[in-house]
Amino acid sequence: MKYLYVSLLILLVSCKPKFTAQEIIDQSLAYSMSNKIGDATISFAFRNNNYKAIRNNGTFELTRIVKTDTTTVKDVLFNDGFKRFINDSLVKLSEEEVNKYSNSVNSVHYFSVLPFGLNDKAVRKKLLDPVTINGKEYYKVRVTFTEEGGGEDFDDVFIYWFSKDNFQLDYLAYKYHTNGGGVRFRDVKEEKLVNGIRFVDYNNYKPLDKDIDFYSIDKLYEEGKLKKLSEIVLENIKVSK
Repeated sequence: MKYLYVSLLILLVSCKPKFTAQEIIDQSLAYSMSNKIGDATISFAFRNNNYKAIRNNGTFELTRIVKTDTTTVKDVLFNDGFKRFINDSLVKLSEEEVNKYSNSVNSVHYFSVLPFGLNDKAVRKKLLDPVTINGKEYYKVRVTFTEEGGGEDFDDVFIYWFSKDNFQLDYLAYKYHTNGGGVRFRDVKEEKLVNGIRFVDYNNYKPLDKDIDFYSIDKLYEEGKLKKLSEIVLENIKVSK
């Protein structure tokens, strides 16, 4: 009986379920309750600017409001375009300006609600080899984008690390090409639950050496070879239907 028990235990371990990249992201969305974001209104403050996202089953309106003593600039990104208002007056913009401001607004909103957005049509997911970071096991998923629907920065590459314990998103990294390009890595500074949804503040790092193997950046993080640049902190988060 003793040997039978050991044999059954080995069989159970060897039959431990293996997940696809899609299943891992779906589990992470469920864990963080991010699947509630698709039909919610979310507002928050970030670096003295106010942001608001209104989402309704695929349609969205992403807003940023920047105020000075004399001027209020309101940027609004829709499914089908972008508008800028200065003191409530619509401003005519060049195509270059539209792309620049659209990307800026979209970037903040995108990172604010991760892992929401990782099931968008333009997203392509690939499961990489699992890793251990600071003694904890992680699924490692690469995300790229199709050119159609992937936005101005469709050729950027992202990596997400999901805990094997509960599919929680703990780390992310991305390789971008705008403004000369670069690499960033983020770890969780603090998590906040608002109406059951998990929001995260991050520490933001860059590698000491720009010419690195992007896919091994988790090892550089463990070895202390990343430089902290900033903190990504969301304040006064509100969620409503």
